[in-house]
Amino acid sequence: MGNQRGTQPGVMIYFLPMGPGRSKSISGGPPSGLPPKNPGGWGGPNDTFWCCYGTGIESFSKLGDTIYFLEEGEVPGLYIAQHIPSTFDWKAAGLTVVQQAKPLLSTDSYFEVTISISAKGDAQPAKVSVRIPSWTSTVDATATLNGQKLNLTSAGDFLTLTKLWGDDTLVLQFPINLRTEAIKDDRPEYASIQAVLFGPHLLAGLTHGNKTINATEHSNDGLTPGMWEVDARNATSTADWIAALPHQAINSQLVTLTQQSGAQTFVLSVSATDGTLTMDEMPAAGSDACVRATIVVDTYVVDSTAAEHGAAAPVLHGPNVTIAPFDRPGMAITNGFEVKLHPGPEALFNAVPGLDGLPGSVSLELGTRPGCFVTAPGGARGYRAGDKAQVGCRTSGGDDAAFRKAASFTQAAPLRRYHPLSFVAKGTERSFVLEPLRSLQDEFYTVYFNLVTAAADS
Repeated sequence: MGNQRGTQPGVMIYFLPMGPGRSKSISGGPPSGLPPKNPGGWGGPNDTFWCCYGTGIESFSKLGDTIYFLEEGEVPGLYIAQHIPSTFDWKAAGLTVVQQAKPLLSTDSYFEVTISISAKGDAQPAKVSVRIPSWTSTVDATATLNGQKLNLTSAGDFLTLTKLWGDDTLVLQFPINLRTEAIKDDRPEYASIQAVLFGPHLLAGLTHGNKTINATEHSNDGLTPGMWEVDARNATSTADWIAALPHQAINSQLVTLTQQSGAQTFVLSVSATDGTLTMDEMPAAGSDACVRATIVVDTYVVDSTAAEHGAAAPVLHGPNVTIAPFDRPGMAITNGFEVKLHPGPEALFNAVPGLDGLPGSVSLELGTRPGCFVTAPGGARGYRAGDKAQVGCRTSGGDDAAFRKAASFTQAAPLRRYHPLSFVAKGTERSFVLEPLRSLQDEFYTVYFNLVTAAADS
């Protein structure tokens, strides 16, 4: 499902990158109707339909045609192979089958499926076989038919029931856990290379090398071991180095700060290469730049009167505010505009109403330097995309209009939000946000991590 860019018709991917610090958006050459020299990147809606590209698109139809399978015989049979919300008109048995799945969150311990089977008229006895996924465990799994508990077979097998169906409800609860899966290479030196899954969902970490990558042939530039090393030392299970991210709560702490320069809107971003604050152009939806332009604000108060003053959203304000990059939870941006793992007082800001006096604006005063603020780059020419943010201080002679404008940012809705299946993994040098690979568009990511253990260190 991750081979299509959102809901854009015809925009598919030829090869799905699986190396560290990769992006689905990077291509070795422009779309041409033939596979590029270094295949990769999204295809175009009208000019990249070579054979494998077509096969990939065709595979989406299998999401529907492999949910149910019929078995002929004196007693008709139905195999439910995939737990996808759907309705099936089972004409041979005179039954209607409705399958529903409870939306899954990273904090859930169970994946719950409800299957309702109703007769349309004179039904006959029929056999229904429901798949028990291989990724679950039957130890704590439950299955009930009209409230009566059933005995389950082993994971990867089918639960089979034969009866005269009328108005019946089958409820299944499958334990779902984090797990790792080794790369398909049985050489001992690669045993520590593992992918992370939550039940059937393959997770990818939002990671980026310390160089800007624009082409496939440079995909390995700027990568360091810390970009894909997980700290699994002294860990007895994945729960020791991965934790669920409560997306609903933390999404309310996300913000994008914007500023106008002439007719152009810029965003305050965290540089992927050195972790400093920069001013960048407003990015396209789904791009990696949206990750950079979204920050997590912690330890704040919400100004409930902001809406009364015409602000589009409540303005964050208050003393001792910390801000962190979207893709590096647990780290903080310091007054030196660098991302640090163990920040001290230099990571605190005072979020005050914007010095420009406009509704909905905010200014970030350095906690260790009262009167000094985060400002956009100054100068007569204004600034260009990629210019680093600066520190500006009020003068005894009063603030001029240019300074107040440079130190004021508009709080906008976050350009990126955490997925319901988001997790945080502890790395050797940094933390990682893990999200389903299928949900990513142009973000840079890593699928296979190197699990650093005590045994590996010794």
